[in-house]
Amino acid sequence: MGLWSKIKGKGTQFRGPPAVGEAIKNNLPTSEMIESCSVAGPGFVNVVLSKNWMAKSIQKMLIEGIDTWAPMPPVKRAVVDFSSPNIAKEMHVGHLRSTIIGDTLARMLEFSKVEVLRRNHVGDWGTQFGMLIEFLFEKFPNFEDANETAIGDLQAFYKASKQRFDADPAFKEKAQQAVVRLQGGEDKYRRAWAQICEISRNEFHKVYQRLGVHLEEKGESFYNPYIPEVIEALTKQGLVEESQGARVIFIEGVNIPLIVVKSDGGFNYASTDLAALWYRLNEEKADWIIYVTDVGQQQHFDMVFKAAKRAGWLPHGDGSYPKTSHVGFGLVLGEDGKRFRTRNTEVVRLVDLLDEAKSRSKAALIERGKGEEWTEEEIESTAEAVGYGAVKYADLKNNRLTNYTFNFDQMLNDKVPKQLLFICCMLMLESVQSSGDLVKTLRN
Repeated sequence: MGLWSKIKGKGTQFRGPPAVGEAIKNNLPTSEMIESCSVAGPGFVNVVLSKNWMAKSIQKMLIEGIDTWAPMPPVKRAVVDFSSPNIAKEMHVGHLRSTIIGDTLARMLEFSKVEVLRRNHVGDWGTQFGMLIEFLFEKFPNFEDANETAIGDLQAFYKASKQRFDADPAFKEKAQQAVVRLQGGEDKYRRAWAQICEISRNEFHKVYQRLGVHLEEKGESFYNPYIPEVIEALTKQGLVEESQGARVIFIEGVNIPLIVVKSDGGFNYASTDLAALWYRLNEEKADWIIYVTDVGQQQHFDMVFKAAKRAGWLPHGDGSYPKTSHVGFGLVLGEDGKRFRTRNTEVVRLVDLLDEAKSRSKAALIERGKGEEWTEEEIESTAEAVGYGAVKYADLKNNRLTNYTFNFDQMLNDKVPKQLLFICCMLMLESVQSSGDLVKTLRN
């Protein structure tokens, strides 16, 4: 057991993990929650909850409401930053983890009466928009007439513009000039940028709607106007220093500095994240800010948080508020152990996964004879609920911090009915709660 490794060789009376387990068992305080406790194998402590306690707890929940179960964290408002896809790129299975984990955290906090600001920090600013805008101008001279139908597959549009950018020096130069004009606020380029963002936004919304996920978009562009002021304030505090032509913040214990202004004078992710953090603390008055990204960004956020502490934005004590947390997660991999891609090297679109989930759920319902018992509307809604629920469950059941291998058959395996059972239990609880007679009986 993990505790043994911490006390081994330190002169304690214990001779091994089982002895530690026995000590824990013997020193557990008496509680109506616990029916029995035992030590198994190499020191595993198994605690069995009391059936009477669980029955009383459920009875109390049904009578007084499920809200009585909610813990009360010492925060009033939290920001949960999650999902965050890039504009002009379709959401793929790699976005699933941040979206599902972030939504779960937001729901838990909301259940605990915390006001949650669900933030979608989309990638809607940067040099790539120069090539997208110029390509839009070429394909659609009257670009404002272009819509989802005209442009078609947004991912294909992005790839085509990138190929043109890499192959045509003249186009590349125009794209670079377009970035300058966009960032300078030139109206035509701003309108083209807004057009591309809106098309992407509509596609994202369709996915979020199917998953039952609500977010409010505040992308990179939203925080861009705040960056100069934030960098200037940090400079006046003496935190920002010159290093090899760039402006950086040195973080104690880290070999590389946090670059806040590049050597060419441009801003980067750190600039944006510092501005976003400042805004969330000072304008949105958040007590707790949670970032849900893959574990590869752990060091980046750790440096941003430490810079904020140096600036006095955050307290140094871990248990103090306001505070920040990075909730990392492992990557979704293919069966070859690499970042998941289809055979034609394209990442699998999230919408395709959801379509497949619904299709398989519907087929299973029809196979079980529900096509003759239910209306088409009932079959469709149930197939969506079970299919999309299976996708969420399949992701959440994995260890959050480790990579996992994506597989259609395993993720959508209807032979493991836990997700369906969970949905059925929720429906039954809702039915029970709405039954006045049963609640009256329980009170008596």
